[in-house]
Amino acid sequence: MNLELSNHFSKKTAVKKADETAKRAAETNLGAERTSVSAMEAPPEAASRPRWEEVSVSQITPKMRAEDLHASFGSSEVIKGISLPIAEKLVTAIIGPSGCGKSTFIRCLNRMHEVVPGATTKGKVWLDQQDIYQRDVDPVRVRGRVGMVFQKPNPFPTMSIRDNVLAGLRLNGIKLKDPDGQVEQALRQVALWDEVKDRLSRAGTSLSGGQQQRLCIARALALEPEVLLMDEPCSALDPIATARVEELIHELRESYTIVIVTHNMQQAARVANFTAFFYLGQLVEYNRTQVIFTRPKEQRTEDYITGRFG
Repeated sequence: MNLELSNHFSKKTAVKKADETAKRAAETNLGAERTSVSAMEAPPEAASRPRWEEVSVSQITPKMRAEDLHASFGSSEVIKGISLPIAEKLVTAIIGPSGCGKSTFIRCLNRMHEVVPGATTKGKVWLDQQDIYQRDVDPVRVRGRVGMVFQKPNPFPTMSIRDNVLAGLRLNGIKLKDPDGQVEQALRQVALWDEVKDRLSRAGTSLSGGQQQRLCIARALALEPEVLLMDEPCSALDPIATARVEELIHELRESYTIVIVTHNMQQAARVANFTAFFYLGQLVEYNRTQVIFTRPKEQRTEDYITGRFG
């Protein structure tokens, strides 16, 4: 298991370095090519390619998808047969009133639901072409590929800022040749490096609430996941810290598939490309965020987003 994770991490690092090299080469040639490119008409296939805002639900490329997913706590069924695609390298928001199963659903996406005593799951959850609930799939490896950021910032209180970033890697037995470089890279991804680079040995809990949440995001990103689940990541933050996390989400979707649970309708409208409305453990409506908030098909969706209940 540890060898698989280490190989996965090494491959992703190599791919990332190759991408950066290609990017630098492209930037070098950009000036020389700009004149000739601007004089040419865009090829027909590029001109006709729809932007993500114009892509219908049936056209999206799913990174994950749930199929007839059921989740229960003992005899109480919380998720009742939800089927939902998660668009690759875009942001999907899950909205709905308290108790409708939003958090339980995303915990099923990386097999954290089953950690709760008495919790059960039925159905399928596909990550690329693999059902993560097959018997031969290691849940620890799944959680390495599908990271989670929780509602309240939860840095490990006995660990320094540096050790918090490396915690997931160490727990999975991944040995790095350059741990300091990995710490810097993860903290730069969440725009925290310049704020903490001179105090990496201080406790993670010494940071402000917004900084702690970005530290927790950095801890998840250090494992280089493919999908990032965020369970109301801004609910305990002030407006300034919330704005920083939302800016971060916009940046991260260039590289990661993101699923965010939120009660904040304005936040969903600001950060999400697609939105799913849950009610009483069922999926009521799923569409592009603009459609959900301006012309929903279901009356219950309109009632919820306009504040008539919830």
